[in-house]
Amino acid sequence: MILPVLEGRNILLRAPRDDDAIPLARYLNDYGVSGNLARVPFPYHLADAKAWLRSRRPDTTPDDANFSIELEGSGYVGHIGFHPGARGPVIGYWLGRPFWGQGLMSQAAQLCVDWFFQTSEAPAIYSGAFHFNAASLAIQGKLGFTETSRSWLLCLARGAEVEHIDTKLTLGVWKARRT
Repeated sequence: MILPVLEGRNILLRAPRDDDAIPLARYLNDYGVSGNLARVPFPYHLADAKAWLRSRRPDTTPDDANFSIELEGSGYVGHIGFHPGARGPVIGYWLGRPFWGQGLMSQAAQLCVDWFFQTSEAPAIYSGAFHFNAASLAIQGKLGFTETSRSWLLCLARGAEVEHIDTKLTLGVWKARRT
């Protein structure tokens, strides 16, 4: 399946492109951003961004789909996507620090979750956040994710295992919230 373009009020979700590398590296080379993510090292270099972008494909399955987030007038501002997890598809996301607190990720996450459940046959989406990331947990709460457990997860940027709040959104909850 070729990734679609998902449009919101002032954002666009699209397949990652090579020209995302410079802003991708700039925003992830901020410990305030990368320190909230499990799979991103710090420092984060342009070579890291280019290598990651080479691994992305516009023709993929929903549980491995990734979208660049474009803000009208600003271009690339962050990322949202899925990866296969032990229990099922996992959604992860981040925004560059200049774009925090504007409701952009709530909008992007709603678009992405809606697309995922309309496209896949998965019974649930998994996610979570490190215990100190209240903003990410608030976004998940707005979408209907509920806490399922707590675990310890390696944060590459921090170089340590960090307490992680594990969450889940079921297809049934998603459907009920849409009506």
